[in-house]
Amino acid sequence: MIPTLLFVGFLALMLLGVPIGAALGLAGAAAIALANADTQWFGLLAVPQNFYAGLGKYPLLAVPMFVLVGSIFDRSGVALRLVNFAVAIVGRGPGMLPLVAIAVAMFLGGISGSGPANAAAVGGVMIAAMSRAGYPAAYSASVVGAAAATDILIPPSVAFIIYSVLVPGASVPALFAAGMVPGVLAGLALIVPAVWLARRHRMGALEASLPRPPFWASLRDASWGLFAPVLILGGMRAGWFTPTEAAVVAVFYGLFVGMAVHRTIKLRDLFVILRESGELSAVILLVVALAGIFAFSLSTLGVIDPVADAIVHSGLGEYGVLALLILLMVTVGMFLDGVSIFLIFVPLLWPIVEHYRWDPVWFGVILTLKVALGQFTPPLAVNLMVSCRIAGVRMEATVRWVGWMLLAMFLVMVAVIAWPPLALWLPHQLGY
Repeated sequence: MIPTLLFVGFLALMLLGVPIGAALGLAGAAAIALANADTQWFGLLAVPQNFYAGLGKYPLLAVPMFVLVGSIFDRSGVALRLVNFAVAIVGRGPGMLPLVAIAVAMFLGGISGSGPANAAAVGGVMIAAMSRAGYPAAYSASVVGAAAATDILIPPSVAFIIYSVLVPGASVPALFAAGMVPGVLAGLALIVPAVWLARRHRMGALEASLPRPPFWASLRDASWGLFAPVLILGGMRAGWFTPTEAAVVAVFYGLFVGMAVHRTIKLRDLFVILRESGELSAVILLVVALAGIFAFSLSTLGVIDPVADAIVHSGLGEYGVLALLILLMVTVGMFLDGVSIFLIFVPLLWPIVEHYRWDPVWFGVILTLKVALGQFTPPLAVNLMVSCRIAGVRMEATVRWVGWMLLAMFLVMVAVIAWPPLALWLPHQLGY
């Protein structure tokens, strides 16, 4: 009875418009109180204990730092310089600007771990550029929203950090390495429909007439941004610093580039940057902490094992269960953000992973791919919401274009499921 009330209460609060973090915490606290009706006040001590336990984990220190990195590089002018450099390489012509948008979004994924921040940084530059070249606003928003979804796959990734906290057997470096190849494949897969659609519908007719930036000057301007992923990922690989320390290094590097090199960030801008990053980080970490209460109620009420047993013994078999989980996660991804999905479903799914002896790193990549699909799947797609706001279009207008890109990334997920070495080869080669 109480487990049913736990989920009914959570869903009811969500439908009433209560923020997801508060819904998780309130439903979990109510379930704990009902389960300890005889010793209610003593039992409720579990609420603050698990609130802190959900937050007091060292890897989570990287989350606010990488959020801050994304905000700094958004304002530093790095995205514009990377765009000019990419255009200097691929040239002008139908379909080239969408290709550049996807490539720059993939590259920025190696600097910041936030998909919406990536969509804002790339969209702020590319949507206006694509509009001047003759691309429809809905198409431009679709390309940018889909491209930004690669951000949570290409390290550093906030999603991988949250997953590593929930699954001790999956280290942050191993997850970062495992996401690299699928992330690149996802970006390449998105390029195919983006370019094909542009040429088939003869979009970007004015692009060929726009000037092509000089190569060497563009390379010089973009060099500071190009070095950022080398510093972050190379420093972690060389053992100079941990992923958490790498986030701090990236913050100071971004401030140096923005304030001393490009001089696009002034002292007065720091307050705005810190405030925005603090607000976003607080939301993420508050959801993590409140989800700790929800997870504790799931475990103490004995919800996890019956649900896992029902799925395992459903008669679907290993691949049938995997297909069911894909359908579930992609559906949920339309309505919830990635961090919330991880916090709610990883504890429920972990017994299934153990039953089938799936590699935890491989499963983390698969789960992240599902979340990435959800980030640009209407009706509630956080990346697409950001890019549509920048482009000034309604999300319904993007369905015509975004469906092809969803199909492309879905095929990448199927490939990673069919050939696990696509995710596991690099971690093994690096000794993780």
